[in-house]
Amino acid sequence: MNLLNAKEFEGQIYSGGWTESRGGHVPITEPATGAELGRTGTANAEDVAAAAEAAAAAQRDWATASFEDRAGVLRRAGALVEQHADELRDWVIRETGAVAGLAGFAGGVAAQECYEAAALASRPLGEILPTNQPRLSLLRRMPVGVVGVISPFNVPLILSIRSVAPALALGNAVVLKPDLRTPVSGGFAIAAVLAEAGLPDGLLHVLPGGADAGTALVTDRHVRVISFTGSTATGRAVAELAGRHLKRVHLELGGNSAIVVLDDADIDAAVSAGAWGSFLHQGQICMTAGRHLVHEAVAADYTEALAAHADALPVGNPATDPVALGPLIDEGQRDKVHALVTSTVDAGARLAAGGRYEGLCYRPTVLSGVTPDMPAYAQEVFGPVAPVVPFATEDEAVALAAGSEYGLSLSILTGNAMRGLALAERIPTGIVHINDQTVNDEAVAPFGGVLESGTGARFGGAANLDAFTDQRWITMRGDIPPYPF
Repeated sequence: MNLLNAKEFEGQIYSGGWTESRGGHVPITEPATGAELGRTGTANAEDVAAAAEAAAAAQRDWATASFEDRAGVLRRAGALVEQHADELRDWVIRETGAVAGLAGFAGGVAAQECYEAAALASRPLGEILPTNQPRLSLLRRMPVGVVGVISPFNVPLILSIRSVAPALALGNAVVLKPDLRTPVSGGFAIAAVLAEAGLPDGLLHVLPGGADAGTALVTDRHVRVISFTGSTATGRAVAELAGRHLKRVHLELGGNSAIVVLDDADIDAAVSAGAWGSFLHQGQICMTAGRHLVHEAVAADYTEALAAHADALPVGNPATDPVALGPLIDEGQRDKVHALVTSTVDAGARLAAGGRYEGLCYRPTVLSGVTPDMPAYAQEVFGPVAPVVPFATEDEAVALAAGSEYGLSLSILTGNAMRGLALAERIPTGIVHINDQTVNDEAVAPFGGVLESGTGARFGGAANLDAFTDQRWITMRGDIPPYPF
């Protein structure tokens, strides 16, 4: 039996069950074919206000529920994600253009996020603090209340559930606004899983919508924490708006991550890692390797081999063909990618592979002769593009890697892991992988970037405790002390 029925959510949002939205509805389009997969309701500010008020009312009882009850819901949700893995994978493929391997990986991570969230429910609630007075002094973690989650289109199942699951496990309610292009894998599937798992009504609301819905979510008086994943430009606007309303905001933003290939690296292995880091999911991942910094002694061989890899990768419809890359999400994204590639070539770079497209399917692209001021190097492309820049010394490699406004993920490939670790210490970034590529994700690990990639580790493991609880200081005395007045 399927978890989801497209007719059930046709033109709907999820708020107290499936319900008509006040903002109308739009088609859900398959990027590989242009076919309509269904229709989603479009939430407006009134929908957000009603959902946030209902969430706040439901959260009061949920916060006092047994940790066993909350953990049980999340454990059952994880099992349901695994049970319906094929169905969820198919939605991810058709809605986002992901290849089957990535879509399956997303389901596996989503299940693990639920299991790890279940474990959060039984974490210690706080600690005993030292005090210089005759009293018991405690720090206690309290649910924040209602958490607003805004998730993007690229890997929506993971990027929604990694906030939704821990927030719920820690006693909060959630209002989730997935991208309008991916409302099913970004939200409706999660709502269906949690409803089947026994989550009480009113604790999760899924409201696909546009900028007006996002603004309403950030400013609503019932919503105390915002968890946002998306572009740096939009994240900055969210942070400014949240700051005016004195709300905590967690930002996981863009990236232009570097792969540094040292002269002692295994070049064949490095090329394979570099291709995966740049071309997986058409480069539409925040951790995508956007810059390949390669020692000058091996740069020519690396570039030639990377271009050969790119030329050999099949591109097409991942729902019907065994391809390595699927389509970009829409024409706007494709045209942005192509403009960055062509302007970089016009600036003097050489097109070693790719640089062309058919429909929304963009060929994996390798650029050589690149300088740091060229557009495809300096900007986050969010497409399958690998600019290669040589360096002569480790100091030059550090300067290049650190010379970006972003700081999300870093890869260093070397025959000496300790050399790689020492180099990484000199480069600001939220994530480092020695002898692996830049795209990695585990529910148990803290995740987040620095600089314009975000506000640090806000997801994964113990980081979720800080993200979705408040700290309360409590003292207790046996008797009321005397005071001088």
